[in-house]
Amino acid sequence: MPTLELDHLTKTYGSGDSVVHALTDMTFTVAPGEIYGFVGSNGAGKSTAMRITLGVLAPDSGEARVDGVRINDDIRRTIGYMPEERGLYDKERITDQLIFFGRLHGLTKQAATRNTADLLEQLGLTGRAQSKLQELSLGNQQRVQLAASLIHDPELLILDEPFSGLDPVAVSVMSDLLIAKAAEGVPVLFSSHQLDLVQRLCHRVGIITAGEMRAQGTVTDLRNSGPVRYEVRTAARGWLPPGAVIVDEDREQDAVVVDPGDNDDQTILTAALAAGPVHGFTRRIPDLTDLFKEVVSS
Repeated sequence: MPTLELDHLTKTYGSGDSVVHALTDMTFTVAPGEIYGFVGSNGAGKSTAMRITLGVLAPDSGEARVDGVRINDDIRRTIGYMPEERGLYDKERITDQLIFFGRLHGLTKQAATRNTADLLEQLGLTGRAQSKLQELSLGNQQRVQLAASLIHDPELLILDEPFSGLDPVAVSVMSDLLIAKAAEGVPVLFSSHQLDLVQRLCHRVGIITAGEMRAQGTVTDLRNSGPVRYEVRTAARGWLPPGAVIVDEDREQDAVVVDPGDNDDQTILTAALAAGPVHGFTRRIPDLTDLFKEVVSS
């Protein structure tokens, strides 16, 4: 399976005082079998990077490559793409649509029909195979859109906000399918605002702000790069060692969250015990949501 490379992509709109920097020196890779989460606020540049990769937009500089080859029409045919703006036909039966998309990708009618049946079963839509798209819920419509991106057995998946608006059952179904595709060696790039889901699914994450990559790495590495804090359950007050500060305090629960400064966990715990009984002591590594807030606000 291939490796996707985005190499120093830059894209601007407008000119003079009204120029907008949609992407600045955007660089990252997605390896075979890797699920890469691309996260950022609305307008950060995620969709622009994906559209450049697909050839819908042209960059001012830089290029997108697969296994070192600049993406061309032949490579694009091997990509499965799920756009944020869904592009299916409301009044057509979903089976007919999926077979049609499969034929567009060069499949025989027999192969397209077989793939359609397999995907509808995996996505829990076999019972709605003859339904028109407009008769389905939003969640089921998005399952069909995912099926359309997978109908031709793509070697690379690019998904723009695939989980937007889905209920937990639909999220679970789609997550399992993406995990299965990655297990087959397919590189998966997807954007999402659901950072708890990104943290659970992704091998690596890139955080983009105003068109620039601000943080990138494995979920574990990113979380460990953030500020470690401590939750201390104690009724004592005024016991903090020098340099430590209270981040949050809940007097009803006798709990404080401490930013340790230069102190380690043993120093924090020793100071708390010296002031009175300690009923709980937890080292809190920031989750991806905490890190995202810190990165985009800095």
